Amino acid sequence: MHLKFAHIYGPVLFTLGFGLFLDSAYVGALFASNQLLTNAFVMLVFAYVFSSVSPVSKKLMLLGVVISYGGEVVFALGLGMYTYRLENVPLYVPFGHALVYAAVYYMTKERWVRKHQKRIISTLYPIIIIYATLWLIFANDVFGFVCMLVILVLFHRRPETKIFFSLMFFMVVYLELVGTYYQCWHWPSIWFGELSWVPSANPPSGIGVVYFAFDAGCLLCYKYLNLTSWRRFRAIQRIAHQRS
Repeated sequence: MHLKFAHIYGPVLFTLGFGLFLDSAYVGALFASNQLLTNAFVMLVFAYVFSSVSPVSKKLMLLGVVISYGGEVVFALGLGMYTYRLENVPLYVPFGHALVYAAVYYMTKERWVRKHQKRIISTLYPIIIIYATLWLIFANDVFGFVCMLVILVLFHRRPETKIFFSLMFFMVVYLELVGTYYQCWHWPSIWFGELSWVPSANPPSGIGVVYFAFDAGCLLCYKYLNLTSWRRFRAIQRIAHQRS
């Protein structure tokens, strides 16, 4: 099986694990400037991936960095939805979001994924439900379960996004489990640390739903900045969906 784009998403998968380890509380106790090291490492990987993707993906990645940073300031610093280890927004985070976005996009472009798209979706779809249900039962993760239900609704309304966001769901599961394990950030036990009637796990199981908003924000900005290219892009998407 030839993986044409592994050179793009492979480094991102490694970066999620190693980069978050660098920013961990454990490394921080040994080396006070570990977050600066993490920032530099992620920026290098971002530069490599950025140089490897298409012009459209380059624009979406840059938009993703800007949108992500704004979202982090609002939700982490402003609303306290979650809190980073140093109570800041680490520089590597918005660039990391853009890397995750690019990685999943290029996973969906793999010939093997396109060929087996329906089988992959039919396998991952029930696992998403089971995963969130188990967190609800064993960790009282109401917030994560509600997020998962929102994902299912969005899948129904936008079926062409199922393969992208099914893969994205588990990419986010991976980074959230790693990030919270290393104490790079943590989620409060109730929603926003204020709403006791919406208990949450650390991390919430279905928090990958935020990438729907992230995707919508990136594509909306790209649409208005590049109307001609956007129409061509959507036409290609529709053709690909019809063929699948």
